[in-house]
Amino acid sequence: MMAEAETAETRNGPLDLRAWIRLLECAKIIEKRLRRNFEEQFDTTLPRFDVLATLGRSHEGMRMGELSRALLVSNGNVTAVVRQLQEEGLVASAPAPDDRRSAIVSLTAAGRHRFEELARAHHGWVREALAEFPPDKQKALLRLLTELKTSLV
Repeated sequence: MMAEAETAETRNGPLDLRAWIRLLECAKIIEKRLRRNFEEQFDTTLPRFDVLATLGRSHEGMRMGELSRALLVSNGNVTAVVRQLQEEGLVASAPAPDDRRSAIVSLTAAGRHRFEELARAHHGWVREALAEFPPDKQKALLRLLTELKTSLV
C-alpha cells in the first residue's frame, strides 16, 4: 500500500504543489477572461479596474502606499495607473493634511460611476465563469480558501 502512495506522489507530484498549481490554473483562466473582457468591452485593463475597486471601498481615499499594499503591487505600478486614471478624471489626488509629501487618492464622481459600471460587468463575468460550479461547492471552496488565507498571514 505504501508503495502505491509513493508511486502516485512521484507520478503526480507532492499534494501541496499539485494544489498550488491547480489554484493558479483556475485563477489564471478566470483572470485571462476578465482581462480580455475589460479590453474588448470597455477599452480598459484589469489593473485599472483593481485600482478603482480598491478606492471604491474607501470613502475617505487612500494614501498611495496603502493603495499599493492593498493591491499587493509596487508603488511604481500603482503610480502609473493612478496617473492614467487621474488624466481621465476618474481619480483625484490631494496632499495629505498631516504630511504634504504624501498624496491621498480618491474616486471622483465620474470615477465612482465608471467603477459601478465596470463592477456590474465584472460580477457578471465572474458569475458566468463559475456558473457550472454549484453554489454548495462554491461555499465550501470559499470556506477552505478563507482557512488557507488565515494560515498564510
